[in-house]
Amino acid sequence: MEADNERIIGLYQRHALTWDKDRSRDLVEKAWLDKFLALLSPNASILDIGCGMGEPIARYLIGQGCVVTGVDSAPTFIDFCRTRFPHHQWLVADMRTLVLDKPFQGILAWDSFFHLNHDDQRRMFAVFRHHAAAGAALLFTSGPAHGTAIGNYQGEPLYHASLDSDAYHHHLREHGFTVVDHVIEDPACGYRTVWLAKQDNQK
Repeated sequence: MEADNERIIGLYQRHALTWDKDRSRDLVEKAWLDKFLALLSPNASILDIGCGMGEPIARYLIGQGCVVTGVDSAPTFIDFCRTRFPHHQWLVADMRTLVLDKPFQGILAWDSFFHLNHDDQRRMFAVFRHHAAAGAALLFTSGPAHGTAIGNYQGEPLYHASLDSDAYHHHLREHGFTVVDHVIEDPACGYRTVWLAKQDNQK
């Protein structure tokens, strides 16, 4: 039987049309996105890992002048993005095996990275580093503490996992990132646990 964490790709693809309607366009993430953008130069290149259907986050970044490359494992989400934002790049890919041939000034994994199991999350820091230009900013969400949580979407189990704060600090340092800001269960952002980090200037 397929593990809950491996069902995520199929779940979002099966329910892509419903998710597109359900996903709030209220930009509760704006304060964190603005902190992220403040670390970047104008017209920065952004890698959006788990971009979904491109709204509201990619739309906001594009509106701020960023050049976005979005990656998602659900083909229908990528179709939405290509239709909505045809002048940006959108790729169907599994974030765990992502290898692109260029670095980015900003890397974003908002409400996506936390669908991976613990081991896959640990391995993702090498993926972040591989795609980070010198001085790149990294913004991602996690859980508040080590563990797993199974939610529900459209009657199917929706897997989430998290390492603890010490582990995230360790993996960030190990891959050349310094934490700029971190809030556990930020009440101003839907009680998300958010990490903002910056890559060392020398890679």
